[in-house]
Amino acid sequence: MQINLDQILISDDWKAFLKDEFLKPYFVQIKQNYISALKQGFMLYPPAKLTFNAFNLTPLNSLKIVLLGQDPYHQPNQAMGLSFSVPSGIKVPPSLKNIFKELELDLGIKASLNGDLSKWAKQGVLLLNSILSVKANEPASCASWGWQEFSDAVIKKLSDEKENLIFLLWGNFARAKKSLIDEKKHFILEAAHPSPLARTGFLGCKHFSKSNEILQSLGKSPIDWDLEGSI
Repeated sequence: MQINLDQILISDDWKAFLKDEFLKPYFVQIKQNYISALKQGFMLYPPAKLTFNAFNLTPLNSLKIVLLGQDPYHQPNQAMGLSFSVPSGIKVPPSLKNIFKELELDLGIKASLNGDLSKWAKQGVLLLNSILSVKANEPASCASWGWQEFSDAVIKKLSDEKENLIFLLWGNFARAKKSLIDEKKHFILEAAHPSPLARTGFLGCKHFSKSNEILQSLGKSPIDWDLEGSI
């Protein structure tokens, strides 16, 4: 099996940036695993057209922040290809509720009933899951497919070829990626995972205000974290 780059539903800027990864054997294996799961009747989330949604909503040249998640939500209608995000009209999951709680503690922005984080993505926040697909009702079911090799390569390539990015690493899974990032060129903010099941350590991290302070110090426009307003 070969990879046809024209069939990968990712924007041209990211396709050019990640072309070498798409042509590697491990990515062929991802495609084989994906096709095999569909043939076996598994429902995969997010929908195929949204697999690379994080990249498609955040142009490479406007990238400011990388917010790393683990894998997509595994319940119907939740996953939309953005870490922690759910489509508008879908009940806000517990981890995202805590994210909104921290947003209010940090910046006074009232918790939103809308869990769609597309507004953040369009401003330069890459909402990247380490694993880009999941079988319905089976969390981490695609963890062995090769997706982590891909997302690790994305992080490493961004670290190597860009500068002054902010990496938000929430929880042990994300923090394990720290070794991929050149701390001399980039900013790393670490905290506990926002899940209510995690031990204390997320609430009070002030990563939203700290990120904006860093951006402003670099002469870049801050992120408007308020999901209720327009951009």
